[in-house]
Amino acid sequence: MIGAGSSGIAAAKALHQRGIPFDCFEKSDRVGGNWVFKNANGMSSAYRSLHINTSRERMAYSDFPMPESYPRFPHHTHIAAYFDAYVDHFGLRSKITFRTAVEHAAPERGGWRVQLDTGEERRYDALLVANGHHWDPRWPEPAFAGTDEFAGVQMHSHHYTGEDGAFFRDKRVVVLGMGNSAMDIAVEASFSAARVFLAARRGAYVLPKYVFGRPLDQIATTPKVPFKLRQKVAAGLLRASVGDMERYGLPKPDHAILEAHPTVSDDVLSRIAHGEITPKPNIARLTERTVAFADGSEEQADIVVYCTGYRVTFPFFDPGFVSAPDNDLPLFRRVFHPDVDRLYFIALLQPLGATMPIAEAQSEWVCDHLTGRYALPPRAEMLAGIERERAAMRRRYVASKRHTMQVDYDDYLFDLRRERRRGLRRTGR
Repeated sequence: MIGAGSSGIAAAKALHQRGIPFDCFEKSDRVGGNWVFKNANGMSSAYRSLHINTSRERMAYSDFPMPESYPRFPHHTHIAAYFDAYVDHFGLRSKITFRTAVEHAAPERGGWRVQLDTGEERRYDALLVANGHHWDPRWPEPAFAGTDEFAGVQMHSHHYTGEDGAFFRDKRVVVLGMGNSAMDIAVEASFSAARVFLAARRGAYVLPKYVFGRPLDQIATTPKVPFKLRQKVAAGLLRASVGDMERYGLPKPDHAILEAHPTVSDDVLSRIAHGEITPKPNIARLTERTVAFADGSEEQADIVVYCTGYRVTFPFFDPGFVSAPDNDLPLFRRVFHPDVDRLYFIALLQPLGATMPIAEAQSEWVCDHLTGRYALPPRAEMLAGIERERAAMRRRYVASKRHTMQVDYDDYLFDLRRERRRGLRRTGR
């Protein structure tokens, strides 16, 4: 297994409890992946002030709740400690080989040949991939005109740590993006910068963490309620608690609520209302000292932060073997590759909700397959199922590289339970 982040440790626990022999290789010196601030593997996107945007109850593994002493939306240090406690509670630490990366993996004679960065080569019957998809920064494509002329700092949000309290002080800052990182960084910059401009490539709904004293992600979540009704409930809650985005100077979203990955912030709208953050349309071009925007306005700038997402990449596979051009990798229920046997992906998806319980359920499903308690449908049926899922995703979500593997947390888990039952029946057991 590749990776011991939040998804890899869930897979390790499932394999361990089922008595399936495995090796887990982690490039870093500890578990936790993206949630380890300044992770030794250089792949974490966490910044010093980062908090989770899903409530602790929705994020926790099913059989290991987060401590009630944690805040409802914990800090990244809480989450990293939680993962350490999970690994120790289930006796997994000795199963993980730290400071060891998988350099290359390829199918061979019905199994897998794995080359480690130590020079050692090993062979396995199956390969689980849990290397994450928030570590390889995606920069604006194509680059804006004048990018090479700009004399200030240009950086991707991946490289922002928030350690230097004076980094934004008295600077003129442009933050590009409408996702969670963009909102957090714009808010953080607004307390010390001379000016902060939040540039949007498209509109987004900014959701609060609480509505009527309850975490928003715990209201109307059951898959037994039709999506259109859940959508109406969410729209009503947003109107009552926040109102239209245009009232804050933000662009009107070109989609309905829940048709894009949510942006969650309790702070950015108030900072906009106070005049500490100024909304702008998309960047049009850069000059040596300024940023010009799509509405024709132009502002002096010292720092541009691109919050433009990540590329889905697998550096241990040969080019063209298994890849995700434009972040698109069709998989059966986001786990099984239809043409490569005994290759499993854990948490290679973007949920409307938390990843950890999904990774846990996927890992149990993979164990079912490894132990003969689940049988895949025929390839033609798998391909038809993949296409149905993709068609449904395209109908619901905004067309973008951000929504190539989007799932609804509750719907996905509900469908996965049904598929596991179908697969058990296919085995005849």
